[in-house]
Amino acid sequence: MFLITAAILFAVFVANVLVGATGGAQFLGDVGEALLLFAASVAFVLAILRREAAEKNRNT
Repeated sequence: MFLITAAILFAVFVANVLVGATGGAQFLGDVGEALLLFAASVAFVLAILRREAAEKNRNT
């Protein structure tokens, strides 16, 4: 679940950057981009930690 959330948030970030790079009006400002990238990073870390915990429980 967290990994899917991270992928979606990162895809929105990339879409915003691509729109801005092609000369269009970005739908997020600098602060919005930073918060979106931070949220994607947090979701990714949570997904990795949950997967590691599940792997540890399976091997024990």
